[in-house]
Amino acid sequence: MTNSFDIAIFEGDGIGPEITAPTVALLDRLAARSGAYALKFTSHPAGAAHYAKTGESLPKPSLYAAAKADAILLSAMGLPDIRYPDGTEISPQIDLRKAFQLFAGVRPVRVTEGGETPLKLPPGKEIDFVLIRESTEGLFHTQGRGEVTETEARETLLITRDICEKLFEFTFNLAADRKAQGRGPGRVTCVDKANVFRAFAFFRQLFDEEAAKHPDLKADHAYVDATALWMVQKPWEFDVMVTENMFGDILSDLGAGLMGGLGLAPSADIGLSQAVFQPCHGSAPDIAGKGLANPFAMVLSGAMMLDWLGLKHGVQTMCDDASALRDAVDAQVAARADVTPDLGGTARTAEATEAVAKRLGC
Repeated sequence: MTNSFDIAIFEGDGIGPEITAPTVALLDRLAARSGAYALKFTSHPAGAAHYAKTGESLPKPSLYAAAKADAILLSAMGLPDIRYPDGTEISPQIDLRKAFQLFAGVRPVRVTEGGETPLKLPPGKEIDFVLIRESTEGLFHTQGRGEVTETEARETLLITRDICEKLFEFTFNLAADRKAQGRGPGRVTCVDKANVFRAFAFFRQLFDEEAAKHPDLKADHAYVDATALWMVQKPWEFDVMVTENMFGDILSDLGAGLMGGLGLAPSADIGLSQAVFQPCHGSAPDIAGKGLANPFAMVLSGAMMLDWLGLKHGVQTMCDDASALRDAVDAQVAARADVTPDLGGTARTAEATEAVAKRLGC
């Protein structure tokens, strides 16, 4: 019997629809080739353009559909000239994180031999680590509710035992999975600022409590400023890192820079029962409609979705297809063939995606 999965699609703003359509078509072709699973995609309205028309950035029917779906594939959201009355950006992705308690923001950083990176990697070195960003509290806790007067402004950082215990259990399990697959040594690094803030000392304490349950894995700590330095000097030494929301927001963009830019940076926000998969980049309205957008971050986010569904439901073919999809994108970027202008090529969005499909033979 074929496993069938309902996928809620949010096409987003700016270049969002342009990178969503070819990604969905590619995932459909992979599913049809395998015969082991089927994907049913349904689009739902959300985003800045929808807010400008209706006054709603994430309508209740869209939120309800996302809750019922097996997974959510969300494209680039937001437009610089459309904001809430308080000046903050339209961010349905953050609303989804909070609504479904998607506490684990997963940001893989991967550069294989010959891949795109501004660094000069030593011979034989590759970059393959995962940054886990807590995505529901931290310094984002009072988003849109900070206190501002004529003389001062305050935001509240929140770290709770409930969320941290779930976050750290997820992180150590991911490190164990990577070790079993031969992708990492089984090392988890807690990134914090425990030398200055009591909240981060608490964060580290909870990390150590979870680490004690995993004697087969190595656990260590690093201050966030030192981590930023080491991500540039020796990124190949990292395996799995876990950190607070704001620190993760900043370090994940640094990770994208190691891969040659946000156009190659996928992400996932994962909770106990639901997950959102989304490229890290913005909506790039300056190139919207021109067919120049890089689809690879969206395609790689789709690969992460296949992986998550495959592991969750025991469908190994989905995990195999996810791995093949990542390898195909890696090979295409390394060959500097059929890539978009941001990567130094001349391919249009649809052409770049079609070239990936040809590499996969589907």
